[in-house]
Amino acid sequence: MIHVYVGPTLSRDESLLNAPSVRVLPPVRHGDLFDPAVADGDTVVILDGVYHQAPALRHKEILAVLGRGVRVFGAASIGALRAAELHEFGMLGVGAVFSAYVRGDIDGDDEVAVGQEPGGGLRALTWPLVNLRHVLGIAEHEGDVTGETASGLLEALGAVYYPQRTMAAVLAVCRRHGAEAFGAWLAERRRADRHFGDLKRLDALEAVQAALDGPPPGPGLPPGTPWDTGYYRRWANFFATEKADGLELATAHRIAYQQIFDPQFPAVWRTHLDYLSRHPDDGSEGVPLAERMTRLTGEHPGPLPVHAVFRPPLDLRDAQAVARLLAGETAADRATIARYEVCNTEARRSTPGFMPEAVDGEVTRRTLLRLWRCDLGRLEEEAAGRGFRSSADAIEETKHFMAGLFHDQTQAASAKELACDAM
Repeated sequence: MIHVYVGPTLSRDESLLNAPSVRVLPPVRHGDLFDPAVADGDTVVILDGVYHQAPALRHKEILAVLGRGVRVFGAASIGALRAAELHEFGMLGVGAVFSAYVRGDIDGDDEVAVGQEPGGGLRALTWPLVNLRHVLGIAEHEGDVTGETASGLLEALGAVYYPQRTMAAVLAVCRRHGAEAFGAWLAERRRADRHFGDLKRLDALEAVQAALDGPPPGPGLPPGTPWDTGYYRRWANFFATEKADGLELATAHRIAYQQIFDPQFPAVWRTHLDYLSRHPDDGSEGVPLAERMTRLTGEHPGPLPVHAVFRPPLDLRDAQAVARLLAGETAADRATIARYEVCNTEARRSTPGFMPEAVDGEVTRRTLLRLWRCDLGRLEEEAAGRGFRSSADAIEETKHFMAGLFHDQTQAASAKELACDAM
């Protein structure tokens, strides 16, 4: 399968995008390459991506899929930029824009950035600077502008903020610099061919065709390339999802729900720690958890609880670890998580600026104390016994469920009031 991330650079009616093996996706953003549909051995073509409205695609996300044997092409826009930065690591750059970045002829993000129509539309409303460079080069070659005029216009156009670089702005710059003839020439060429001067489109089509042609794979990711960092693992955890009972739920939320609401989860966590002790991933000897504790403390039982000594981070890419931690999960739990997601969505709609992360920390702390039936002095130990790195982490995870808990409490109070009125 060929996964093409594209926005305004190519129209959806381009024939290459309608090939049976092509999966067309919106402009790429941080997290998209964690999509389980991008399988080992597939091909990814990165053309367009987001810059301001959402976090941009990280380099290590590309390195990670290259490490899985996925071929990654880049061209035209953010794809050309990332390919220029990562071509030494096996990403395949295509086209003139990529080559210009590699040579150092251009280096700014605004060379390829465009303003798009509001409301999530994918039509470009402005000219990218790299296309303007291209048409000025054509005009100079054909004798329609001098080299001096072309340089002056390019400098002036580069000074225009990219979301404002409309065709009207281009013509206004031409008038201010006495280059009305070039403006008229460009407008006429555009009327004759709506794709005239669209270098990004040409590069994008070349990249999709290269993916369809299936050239021999490149050298691949060099051994030892450091991409599996703590940051990457946190991203992987954040974007991990799985479909269960027809529901697409974040794995991290499912585990956090068990940590917070299952009174038996401390036993689940201890079982997980015992497994890790018996199957260490550092090549050391595997021993039962109790024996490892005795070796560490010299006492049996030791002076410290197990969860105070061992606090391993979670890696949700480990399917066996996820299965162990969700051993007590029920279908009702998953349905509640899905319902709480709806509550968060409704809260965002009804309360401007609402985010789960912004829920009051003190209110959340009191909620945890009530759920876990402990006092403040035991909160840290209770959190550790449930696999949280700290009580602060437990509070942050609980915030995601607070809108749902508030909704349930409100519904319960209303039901009680109705029952009392009926008596």
